[in-house]
Amino acid sequence: MPEKEVLLTAEGIKELQEELHCLKTVKRPAVSNRIKVAIGFGDISENAEYDDAKNEQAFIEGRILTINRMLGNARIIDTEKASDDTICIGATVLLRDLEFGEDQKYTIVGATESNPDANKISNESLVGKAILGQKIGTIVTVNAPIGPLQYKILGIHKKS
Repeated sequence: MPEKEVLLTAEGIKELQEELHCLKTVKRPAVSNRIKVAIGFGDISENAEYDDAKNEQAFIEGRILTINRMLGNARIIDTEKASDDTICIGATVLLRDLEFGEDQKYTIVGATESNPDANKISNESLVGKAILGQKIGTIVTVNAPIGPLQYKILGIHKKS
């Protein structure tokens, strides 16, 4: 079964490559050294330092595999081909919450890159799905678990 395609912005690919580099060149050697030191304490059957270091090593190796898999299945989001007046993955949008009158700015990214704290929402999220393909001035309704939410699209900006 083929693995799922991972949608990433150029910035997202760069961040994953940097994390991978750090894991391989900094964290992997550091945890390897911690394991050697812990083994030096003697009996490893009841050695908390050894157990902790081995758990961290497993996490690091798992993350390296995950990042390699994501990068191997990555498709860079190309906003160059997208229309300037239509919301696409990679676009930054300005929305007005019609219930509260508040403006919110989001960048639409693939699920791997989503980070609501940084105003990056997934194309698979409820809001992301509702606004993809829409144009400035459109009012969209998002069927959220707390009830319907309405947003007006005020602006669209694509990174080039």
